[in-house]
Amino acid sequence: MGSLDIANHRVCVTGGAGFLGRVVCEKLHEAGLPRDQIFVPRKKEFDLTREADVRRMYDIAQPTIVVHLAAEVGGIGANREHPGRFFFANMAMGLHLIENARERRLTKFVQVGTVCAYPKFTPVPFKEEDIWNGYPEETNAPYGVAKKSLFVMLDAYRQEYGLDSAVVVPVNLYGPGDNFDPKSSHVIPALVRKVQEAARRGDDHIVCWGTGNASREFLYVDDAAAGIVAATLKMQSPEPINLGSGNEIAIRDLVQLIAKLSGFTGKIEWDSTKPDGQPRRCLDITRAQQLLGWNPTVPLEQGLRQTIDWWKESSN
Repeated sequence: MGSLDIANHRVCVTGGAGFLGRVVCEKLHEAGLPRDQIFVPRKKEFDLTREADVRRMYDIAQPTIVVHLAAEVGGIGANREHPGRFFFANMAMGLHLIENARERRLTKFVQVGTVCAYPKFTPVPFKEEDIWNGYPEETNAPYGVAKKSLFVMLDAYRQEYGLDSAVVVPVNLYGPGDNFDPKSSHVIPALVRKVQEAARRGDDHIVCWGTGNASREFLYVDDAAAGIVAATLKMQSPEPINLGSGNEIAIRDLVQLIAKLSGFTGKIEWDSTKPDGQPRRCLDITRAQQLLGWNPTVPLEQGLRQTIDWWKESSN
């Protein structure tokens, strides 16, 4: 399996101005892609759920490779409030982008998937061949099903039209620059903000969603970006490739670690009327190690320190 000479390509990175996208663009440049050959479509100019906007974006950008990061996504609360929008937006974006990539005979389409595509009770650690062995956890199923439908589309398009592609499935990401909006953020930024604000106010307790018994695996944003770039360079076919840290932590233990790193000494209470989400998440990353030569490098505590430091600076 050869490695692509990225310097000879024009790469469109959807979502390239976002949390993960900014780091992917930087790592593409580090891999040899000139900055002026990276195109980042902005939401105010291109609504990628509309085919007319996707066609216009392709006309302007003239990419040879698309790395599709853009998504409408949020935590459990946002998924429960907007299941219809999350299904439509993620399905429509991928559908139009992939079809137009086929029509224009792109060199490669890189699809960033989601751990939400896995069935609710997938055996731990999650192996890629388990993705189709059941229905996703209900609170984020519309988002997860939309995303994994695009895996099938890419596989079908490679068989029928010869469109080369790559699919990566990152676990929950975190790091500096994440979305800390309480209405839509994922677990680590939501907890960092909650704990930091409680510590600043001198609160004697915080209340967290669920029981704290669910477990998650977290991947630092720079490690995820490195895996996406490796797949862009090395893969031609869309077999899903997990990107994770290989380490699982209970949400209860995660909250205690964030509290310790934040200097919060109050009590941690749990609202068990709120959902836990999927009971466990931990990925088998053997395929990424074998096919991409990729391994995560940032331990959780180090990554959390860097995330907390960033939030402190940006929220002052």
